[in-house]
Amino acid sequence: MSDQKPEKTERYLSGIQPTGQLHLGNYFGAIRQHIEHQHAGNSFYFIANYHALTTVHDAAQLRAYTFDVAATYLALGLDPALCVFFRQSDIPEVPELTWLLMTATAMGDLQRAVSYKDKVERGLPASAGLFNYPVLMAADILAYESTIVPVGRDQVQHVEMTRAMARSFNDQYGQEVFTLPRHQLSEAPAVLGLDGAKMSKSYDNTIPLFLSGKPLKKLVMSIVTDSTPLEEPKDPERCTVFALYSLFASAEERAEMASRYRGRGFGFGAAKQALLEKIEERFAAPRQRFEKLRAEPSFVEDVLRDGAARARAVAGAVAERARQACGVG
Repeated sequence: MSDQKPEKTERYLSGIQPTGQLHLGNYFGAIRQHIEHQHAGNSFYFIANYHALTTVHDAAQLRAYTFDVAATYLALGLDPALCVFFRQSDIPEVPELTWLLMTATAMGDLQRAVSYKDKVERGLPASAGLFNYPVLMAADILAYESTIVPVGRDQVQHVEMTRAMARSFNDQYGQEVFTLPRHQLSEAPAVLGLDGAKMSKSYDNTIPLFLSGKPLKKLVMSIVTDSTPLEEPKDPERCTVFALYSLFASAEERAEMASRYRGRGFGFGAAKQALLEKIEERFAAPRQRFEKLRAEPSFVEDVLRDGAARARAVAGAVAERARQACGVG
């Protein structure tokens, strides 16, 4: 008999905040990867509605945003049988673990959080919730014994802080209560907004996923371009329209479009029309499924509740270990 221990199965965890209409940046930056990765198994995806409370202060709006995130994921192809999909607030162990972790976290570590400084500089109120955001994020990660957390470069620090909190708690109580996760840099492309900056609800420069018809056309046609005349060649690599078109296009289509840019007599209006057609084509079927799901809220709710039950089966065991370790169990 071999003395080798079986390798632990990797568990992926990712969350998305319900803070407004989901847009192309959300899709290409995270949602598409989540849906593709569900086939690998053992993935946990949650709707981070506790995190959203730092910016959304209208109860009805938060409920609507949360539902729309769930319906969007399902409409785009997330299969709850292949992954664990749930709502953060349905897991009471998470806020409990947040408090337990705070008792083992140095205040100085939280003061060094780059995201906190950035958000305060952008005008968000410096609330205790915003300050302790990394601890809640750590609880999200550690509650499900996550081993891999896919993130962009701006989120790497949060995973490192999570590791530090877990290590501090384990050392403080002399037990391996929490599994230390590691980050995995996302290969998601940068998605530009209408103004050429990163697409973000904060900058009001987004293209909502399921917008269509005249409202969609109005937005696409408003994408900022330079003043190069119709008859002059254009540089596709410096054009927001081309960057967005490339997200949808095949390699051959991208090369053909680049060639048209570098020729003469091709205007930005034609490029925007080509982008508009790509968006309509990609999201036509999911848009129909989304509208159907919005008419069946009980189905979406059942999916989230089932996911929460599966998530709590893991989080409950982790929370009990933590309680026993620090003497409140």
